[in-house]
Amino acid sequence: MASLLRVRSRARPNPLFLRTLPTFLHLRRTLCSATQSQPDPDSPPTTTKVLESFKEEFEVGSRLITLESGKVARFANGAVVLGLDGTNVLSTVCSARGDAVRDFLPLTVDYQEKQFAQGVIPTTYMRREGAPKERELLCGRIIDRPIRPLFPPGFYHEVQVMASVLSSDGNQDPDVLAANATSAALMLSDIPWGGPIGMIRIGRICGQFIINPTMDELSVSDLNLIYACTRDKTLMIDVQAREISEKDLEAGIRLAHPEAIKYIEPQIRLAAKAGKSKKEYKLSMLSDRTMEKVSSMAAAPIEAVFTDPSYGKFERGEALNGITQDVKRVLEEEGDEESLKVLPKAVDTVRKKVVRKRIIAEGFRVDGRRLDEVRPLCCEAGTYSVLHGSSLFNRGETQVLCTVTLGAPTDAQRLDSLVGPPTKRFMLHYSFPPHCINEVGKRGGLNRREVGHGTLAEKALLAVLPPEDDFPYTVRVNSEVMASDGSTSMATVCGGSMALMDAGIPVREHVAGVSVGLVSEVDPSTGEIVDYRILTDILGLEDHLGDMDFKIAGTRKGVTAIQLDIKPAGIPVDIICECLEPARKARLQILDHMEQEISAPRNKDDSTTPRLATLKYSNDAIRRLIGPMGALKRKMEEETGARMSVGDGTLTIVAKNQAVMDKLLEKIDFIVGREIEVGGIYKGVVTSIKEYGAFVEFNGGQQGLLHISELSHEPVSRVADIVSIGQQLSLMCIGQDVRGNIKLSLKAVKPRPGGSETDDVGEGSVASAKETAKIWAPVGDESKAEEQHNSASDFPIGKNELGEAKPATSQVPVFLIRSAEECDGDEKSTSSNLTSEDTRKNKGREPIHKSKSRQSQDVMDASSSHSGPFPRTNAKKSKNLKQKKSSSHLEECEKEAEDKEAVTAKQLKIGTKVTSKVHQIRAHGLVLDLGGGLKGMYRFEENSDKRNFKIGEEIRVACSSFSSKGIPVMTMVDED
Repeated sequence: MASLLRVRSRARPNPLFLRTLPTFLHLRRTLCSATQSQPDPDSPPTTTKVLESFKEEFEVGSRLITLESGKVARFANGAVVLGLDGTNVLSTVCSARGDAVRDFLPLTVDYQEKQFAQGVIPTTYMRREGAPKERELLCGRIIDRPIRPLFPPGFYHEVQVMASVLSSDGNQDPDVLAANATSAALMLSDIPWGGPIGMIRIGRICGQFIINPTMDELSVSDLNLIYACTRDKTLMIDVQAREISEKDLEAGIRLAHPEAIKYIEPQIRLAAKAGKSKKEYKLSMLSDRTMEKVSSMAAAPIEAVFTDPSYGKFERGEALNGITQDVKRVLEEEGDEESLKVLPKAVDTVRKKVVRKRIIAEGFRVDGRRLDEVRPLCCEAGTYSVLHGSSLFNRGETQVLCTVTLGAPTDAQRLDSLVGPPTKRFMLHYSFPPHCINEVGKRGGLNRREVGHGTLAEKALLAVLPPEDDFPYTVRVNSEVMASDGSTSMATVCGGSMALMDAGIPVREHVAGVSVGLVSEVDPSTGEIVDYRILTDILGLEDHLGDMDFKIAGTRKGVTAIQLDIKPAGIPVDIICECLEPARKARLQILDHMEQEISAPRNKDDSTTPRLATLKYSNDAIRRLIGPMGALKRKMEEETGARMSVGDGTLTIVAKNQAVMDKLLEKIDFIVGREIEVGGIYKGVVTSIKEYGAFVEFNGGQQGLLHISELSHEPVSRVADIVSIGQQLSLMCIGQDVRGNIKLSLKAVKPRPGGSETDDVGEGSVASAKETAKIWAPVGDESKAEEQHNSASDFPIGKNELGEAKPATSQVPVFLIRSAEECDGDEKSTSSNLTSEDTRKNKGREPIHKSKSRQSQDVMDASSSHSGPFPRTNAKKSKNLKQKKSSSHLEECEKEAEDKEAVTAKQLKIGTKVTSKVHQIRAHGLVLDLGGGLKGMYRFEENSDKRNFKIGEEIRVACSSFSSKGIPVMTMVDED
């Protein structure tokens, strides 16, 4: 239905398109006053000007689509708004006036997504959209590729297409809608064009193809196929897939063709109602006389050049340039100015005919290869060992250097597009510098060709990357083209796959790509292809002189990406499907060479491999770590070179290597601290020195007592001789004293006299930040899997499995911390007896060693109420703690005394002498019966012999101290 706008105006020529429709089809709206008086007989006569808008509605894939013209952008040569649900796209086309004086078609396609289309104000400083983004350039290429071949030969007038998204509901990708709107706009304009075309998107979920899938459906689809065609021929294909087989891909292409045709008939109907007559444009065609003259002079020399396979790319180019100069001298002598103006175009046309005729008639290519032969391959992984990953891939004279850089999740690229995900964690950037083709040029901003080639290789590799949950790194691949002679984008796929494995990224398998070309012979009268040849792994010259560049990338299992570009006005879909099998065979051949160089993710050296760790803390602990205004966080980043990002209860760290990671985790442990356990190794700083020992600040501001007896294995007379204020020490927690102070030991981490080492404390130490953090690192070799599994600071990823620390069977909550002043006051008091009242107080204080069930309950209570560091985990904690106790000189005695119900006598004081009986003889000491059911323990001295004692023997002893459980520790008394 057409809607009409009626305006009153004076009689004058009407420059707009006018059409009279039946009254019952008109929706009239008067743009003057609501009431109108009788016309004045003296006033000049008036006419009614009617502005029409036209609309076509049709269904594709059960979705209603509208094409509308005449409502907006009336001055454009052609303008159409295409709508699907809540998404509307405007496409306009214009052509420059005047005669063309060039030998190419200057077609420009601009696609733009402004934030008003989704009701959002841009977040930039100027609150305006800036330069075109990558997505806008890619959508412009999607529109450009199918419409360019349909302009008539010799039409070299400047044409500009502008597609703008007017509104978006986020459910449909506007790129396909913009391409169909552009086709309709060209049909309405007076520009000569061989359309219309139809473009469709096909998805596949659970083996079922979906027409025009939504963005939510695409996120779970294993196929994203964009297909453009005329009524009977294919124009463009763009595919991103998850290893889809060639058979399934062919089925998707054949399904897409009839669905895309559904867009064509509505465009023809709309053009019949609102289209303009096609304007006569001057075409820049070569005259038959010029072609005959140039061909007679250049055909034979050109054929001689192309029949010699010894010519390289630049040698062949120099030879052809010499032929052009010889023809130019002859034309200058003859004074043929007309032929001189079009000489480069004429020589190129002759060259094209010679090459195509030789390929079709003889089956020989420019470099002497067979039609299905792949150029010689040479590849190298780990080219630069300092980089995270690198590779060098050579195919013929094409050479590409690929590098891999790993980063934090926060390094992901932020996308400001109307549809799709907000970030992208895998990026592939393709660079084509001028030196790769021996030319002089300057580097500018984003290049459409570079963006398109990089995105194609990115889609090809994305299918084999591990899931984000298993590998949270942000990955950037750089492809630097070092030499170009065709298929640099497919060489990027091959080199990028090897570089990913060299970086240790657990990709499932290699991805390779190859470009397939086509040379055809067309019947001039019908325009149908009568003969053709399919070329595998085409050269740059074969791409230029051929009909098609069909890039296909994938694994051994199937295809991951496709890009089809053609030069003629369409290729039959049967020929397109026939190209899939030669591409598969060539791909398998290339994969064999790549796997000979590197077949599995490499085990990288810790000095160059980045590390990423995720730790969990309470909000209070994170606030202490960040510091005021983030000052402490910035300071640690500057000192270590690592980067930290904070989330809700989560701290993510990215370090350049394992050494940097360990350095930062030590600083975090010192600031935030961790829960204290017996056997844990901690770093602390001496804050004060007393006669009986030193107080040490450790574990995020907590204090412990380093007694003088724990300074060294040798006797120490003065504490200041061993430690000093401000000195940093590595200490072991050995328990609590009877007053609740944390007891630290320096000698426990030092080797014993005589060269014997202390017990291994690594296994039983408390899980620190670097032990409990999930640290992701590139995969290692299978032979080192067990070694890496036992390392708490490096969880390798192998075969899509992430090693995680198992929860501990028991944990000890944070001890009661006493200050140095409180301890001084207790030392000065005269009440040094362990009275029954003291015993009752100690019952309220948690002992260090608990039963397994009691410890587990304490952990749950502490985790729910404690605002300090998040509880650490260590799978071997309980086992190792028992091993430590068995290695201690007092363990056997304490265990025996604990099994008996020890009762502390009120009369027993430090220094009290009693006569005891030997109750049991242990390996490291005696269990003594002090009388009254009271048991004590005596530790053998270094040179003593347990065979000198007998059970029941009376021994005169004195109380020297009490153990952490209140057990009296006795010493031998010499009455003499």
